[in-house]
Order: sequence, then C-alpha cells, then structure tokens
Amino acid sequence: QVQLVESGGGLVQPGGSLRLSCAASGFILNYYVIGWFRQAPGKEREGVSCISPSDGNTYYADSVKGRFTISRDNAKNTVYLQMNSLKPEDTAIYYCAAGPRVLLSAYDVAYWGQGTQVTVSS
Repeated sequence: QVQLVESGGGLVQPGGSLRLSCAASGFILNYYVIGWFRQAPGKEREGVSCISPSDGNTYYADSVKGRFTISRDNAKNTVYLQMNSLKPEDTAIYYCAAGPRVLLSAYDVAYWGQGTQVTVSS
C-alpha cells in the first residue's frame, strides 16, 4: 500500500523558515516524481515544487522560486521542502504528492498525502 506522510508544518512568523518532510512507503522514490502542492482557503490546489526520480531535476512555482528548496533522500525514502523567507501568502495546507510525470497540476498526481498546515503570521 502506497503511503505519503507529511510532517513539519506549523506556525511561523513572516520571514521565518520551516522544513516539511514527506516519508514514502510502499514504493521507491526512484520511480516517481515527488512534490508538493498547497491549498489556501477558498483557492484551488496549486503545484509548489517537484523533483524527478532519475536526474534530480527540480521544478518550482514562480511564487516560491529563490525561497523554497526541494530535495530527496532515496535511502530514507523521504522528500523535503525547505521553506525560507516565508510570507503570509504562503499560508496553506501543504500536500505531498507522487506521480509518473512532472507534477504541474493535480491531474498529474497518482498519490496524495494527508496534508500539513503551514501558517505564516505575526
């Protein structure tokens, strides 16, 4: 059974940092594109970042470029999202996701995690 379990969300002040983790079980990260989506209240779920299994190529939404960094540890079957210089508009539920191709939209996702709340507020 495939499972994606997120952790690391929480409350942080503007300008602060958080690191999200996504632990995968039931499959090996080498075979899937893994990434993160987020959904703020009243908004559609949007792709944030993803990383490819073969060459480690990464993708970032324009809104997070230069602030967020995605990485993967295949030995631990875990993907990380380091989020720096956080802004109030980054507040959302963050979902780990996996699929067979670059995760540009929810249609590209085969598996979802349960989500973790990130709140950026003073």
